[in-house]
Amino acid sequence: MHIEPGIVTGAKIALSYATAAAAGGYTLKLVWEALRERGLPSLAGRAALTTAAVFTFFEILPHFPVGVSEVHFILGSTLFLLFGAAPAAIGLALGLLLQGMFFAPFDLPQYGMNITTLLVPLFALQALATRIVAPGTGYVDLRYGQALALSMAYQGGIVAWVAFWAIYGQGLAGGIRGIATFGAAYMLVVLIEPLVDLAVLAGAKSLRGLRGSALVTPRLFA
Repeated sequence: MHIEPGIVTGAKIALSYATAAAAGGYTLKLVWEALRERGLPSLAGRAALTTAAVFTFFEILPHFPVGVSEVHFILGSTLFLLFGAAPAAIGLALGLLLQGMFFAPFDLPQYGMNITTLLVPLFALQALATRIVAPGTGYVDLRYGQALALSMAYQGGIVAWVAFWAIYGQGLAGGIRGIATFGAAYMLVVLIEPLVDLAVLAGAKSLRGLRGSALVTPRLFA
């Protein structure tokens, strides 16, 4: 997870319930659109895959505490490009919840903050993708610059939300050093994630059987 226990406490946690509810509401909108587009079996299959992936990312891939939070390889842009916005949002929410329930119950009070931190940047990533990827262009044909922009949008959004929660909970003086340390470490992920995205997309492009598959987003091949 991302916000360490004790950063935001007491009545201030109530704000996280509101932001998480707003993120959840927008996720429901995406879910409805995905259901209309490809139906329940496709959405359920993609959501199951993203949930398993997120849980694996959090528990198996390297992660370490830095400053006010932890650095994880979440690969949010990879999930979006392969499976679409709604399945990625569901996977992030459920994967995070499963991790908290079975491995880090002490993090559950921060669930509202953490899910806001993960989902709102995903929505920004989706909006950016509609602007920088031309209609009719499959994600398998993305250039490095486009993959980098999407990764920076997602990871930068995470850093911004972590900074917000730290300042909100501890004040500017109390949180600025930890924010700077976390931000510097986390943006190193941006150097890796676009390469992962392109490698995964190249692999998907070579697998002709995925074209038209209900287990990937239709936009993967456009």
